[in-house]
Amino acid sequence: MDYLIVAAVTVPALALHVVLYLLVRRWMDRDLALSLAGEDSGKRAWMLERLAQSRRERVRRRDLPAWLEREAAGYRADAETAGRTASLSPS
Repeated sequence: MDYLIVAAVTVPALALHVVLYLLVRRWMDRDLALSLAGEDSGKRAWMLERLAQSRRERVRRRDLPAWLEREAAGYRADAETAGRTASLSPS
């Protein structure tokens, strides 16, 4: 009977720890993406989209910071190109 009680308490406790670990890891990844975006709301949304893309592409966690930094640098290049294109178009 004692073993049943120990098992009945241990299994949910382990499941809770796994869930908490996954949530904290997701929050850390989101915080990293938002910190790279700065205060620009458009870039923040764009970086969250890139974070979702990294999950779809299964980017390894150890490679995620460098991957997000490259994507953040790509946003600046995209924004500059879009700004130049908009200024060249006839009004």
